[in-house]
Amino acid sequence: MSPFLQLSITLAIIILAAKIAGWISQRFGQPSVFGELLVGVLLGPSLLNLTHLPFITDVHLEEVVLELGEMGVLILMFLAGLELELGEMARNGRVSVLAGLLGVVFPVGLGAAVGFASGMETRPALFLGLALGATSVSISAQTLMELGILRSRVGLGLLGAAVFDDIFVILLLSVMTALADGSSGAGAILFTILRMAGFLVLSVLVGLYALPFVSRWLNRLQISRGNVAMAVVVMLMYAVAAELIGGMAAITGAFLAGLMVGRSGEKRNVEAGFAMLGYSFFIPIFFVDVGLRINLTELPIQALWLVLGVSLVAIAGKWIGAGLGAKLAGFNWWESVQLGAGMISRGEVGLIVAAIGFSEGLLTREFFSTVVGMVLISTLVTPPLLRWVCTLPSPQKKAREV
Repeated sequence: MSPFLQLSITLAIIILAAKIAGWISQRFGQPSVFGELLVGVLLGPSLLNLTHLPFITDVHLEEVVLELGEMGVLILMFLAGLELELGEMARNGRVSVLAGLLGVVFPVGLGAAVGFASGMETRPALFLGLALGATSVSISAQTLMELGILRSRVGLGLLGAAVFDDIFVILLLSVMTALADGSSGAGAILFTILRMAGFLVLSVLVGLYALPFVSRWLNRLQISRGNVAMAVVVMLMYAVAAELIGGMAAITGAFLAGLMVGRSGEKRNVEAGFAMLGYSFFIPIFFVDVGLRINLTELPIQALWLVLGVSLVAIAGKWIGAGLGAKLAGFNWWESVQLGAGMISRGEVGLIVAAIGFSEGLLTREFFSTVVGMVLISTLVTPPLLRWVCTLPSPQKKAREV
């Protein structure tokens, strides 16, 4: 088969498997994303190794699927931003900062403690802790959208905390890298802060003043699906700017793009177009691809207890830290528990930090594999756990019923 036909049959298998697994997951009372993640693990090198079957000869296929999945997570975070309002996010600024800050400090500190207990020196132990610090909010956002509570106090606080979490982890990574350079450290840290601030200010200014003008202009031109096409361009450019200008994750830019585009009068049309485009094609590819990139066979058996221990530390540290931050910001205990559960999932930022530590000789292959296992476990645990804590009646409600 030609490379195009190989890609076509691979995508057909991925999308069909994702939809069936999502339906089965819902039948068992779990979010569909849980089934999509799990079927990705089964289709990946852990079992079937879909992208390396005998009839797959295209060496670029795996990379193409990965990039289509990355487009899916951008669309997912754009849709999450589209559902919210800038004013709502601003009113939840306190919880975003406190939950995001403590949600990084606790797992980083506990992860470093595990490193020290394992005989690591200071810098390797801190790198291990930092790999445990970053949240991957896309999976939690999808779960909250399925439950219809993305615009609740917990949902708003969770998304805001995840944005701050991303900024803080990257800032810490820059600090650690800069400290290794000696005298240039202070300048590098200041440059990182200015890059982030510059991107955030620029993205808001463009969203407040340029995007409404462009939207009205497109309406006068009467271009077919003009505003949906414009929203796609805005999402992609914000994602690119987030990485190149702000030094942050592309999904943060996509989320901010959704917030900005959501202020236009075309929000309903844009949302319908993106939902159809995303949920029928790109988003299922993303969730399955998360599993495709996990290879359980690479995790050493002798390190199983280490993987479980680090995963427990990562889950507890993020849950307690982010939950405590939410409580300090004025949430009640049950809302704090829910927000903390939504921050548990890890993703690409943690893997990037671990990869940097591994490439510089700070993390051994065993600890790098441990971080990979932690990402898998925390990712699979988050959807059912978040659904459970969000659907259980709160203690306050139970008390009123009694």
